[in-house]
Amino acid sequence: MRMDSDESYMRRALSLARRGACRVTPNPMVGAVIVRGGRIIGEGYHRCCGEEHAEINALRKASEFVEGSTVYVTLEPCSHHGRTPPCAEALIDKRPARVVIGTPDPNPLVAGAGIAALEKAGIRTTVGVLESQCRVLNERFFKYMETGRPFITLKFAQTMDGRIATCTGHSRWISSPPALTLAHRLRSTHDAILVGIGTVLKDDPELTVRRVKGRNPLRVVVDAGLRIPLGAKLLRNQEEARTVLAVTARAPQKKIQQVLRSGIDILHVPEDVQSRVDLAELFLLLGRKGITSVLVEGGAGVITSVLQERLADRIVVVVAPKILGNGIEAVGDLNIRNMEEAIGLTWRKVFRRGEDMIFDGVLRDPKASAVDAGAT
Repeated sequence: MRMDSDESYMRRALSLARRGACRVTPNPMVGAVIVRGGRIIGEGYHRCCGEEHAEINALRKASEFVEGSTVYVTLEPCSHHGRTPPCAEALIDKRPARVVIGTPDPNPLVAGAGIAALEKAGIRTTVGVLESQCRVLNERFFKYMETGRPFITLKFAQTMDGRIATCTGHSRWISSPPALTLAHRLRSTHDAILVGIGTVLKDDPELTVRRVKGRNPLRVVVDAGLRIPLGAKLLRNQEEARTVLAVTARAPQKKIQQVLRSGIDILHVPEDVQSRVDLAELFLLLGRKGITSVLVEGGAGVITSVLQERLADRIVVVVAPKILGNGIEAVGDLNIRNMEEAIGLTWRKVFRRGEDMIFDGVLRDPKASAVDAGAT
């Protein structure tokens, strides 16, 4: 296979890296390509957390000597001993002439040390090829490493007039079966899924992955007063999917002990100014437990709180071709009184699933939104 530029080979490495989606967390997705004389002689990707990294897999698959070649890797080679030996050392041992790196690794255990080790060994490095694409590929990993907080995806399905349920609370099903399959795929790609107690009391959901192949995320219920029924589906089958209940000091001790005896985890979280679970603190606590990504599925109160506090990184909205009129709004009052204060979004994808339209985007920087608002 012949390609002509650093960017072309890095695109191939990015394509390989994506194959590790859903299986490498909390590690990043990484792809590697080895090139000699305009020919790819080896390639690999990080397949699963705990297994060999992309560089090692590419080196093992090399059909020729690696010495004097160019190695392309989407993320800086690691320089520390973890579950696997350092990739930087493995590369140095094989003596490529050059290593092209998509982006430095934000992990404090690496953070430039891999690049420095390669250069000290006399191997030329080029850093920053398709850097923005490489960062987006692992945006969850970067957010977690740089802030200690998980990457937050806010997902909900609504009618064209912005309702997530009728005025009686009935909501099954707003979206089409293909959109429901997409929702389950989203679940499988996140470490945790979060809902409010209102959703549990109304729908008694399972919050597992059933429509696609994939792992079940940790299930997190925001339940300040511990109102969850002891017979709720979320409290069953803990061997298949674990559940954590986020409570405040208002939760009754007697019920806490009942829940703990049944094997369910309790996470004590401070209250916010409205005596609710402080979501910012909850996400920080989840981050300390190694949760790098959270899919927030609702209901309306949680959706509104996440947006009020600007906690979401990504938003996925399913819009069904239906109109309800009076009903439950997807998003409540955000205390926004003029357009300059509106939350700005940048859509990455707009596509169709069944009858529904899917809008997938990221929150814009508030300062950038203010500048955009002045354009006509």
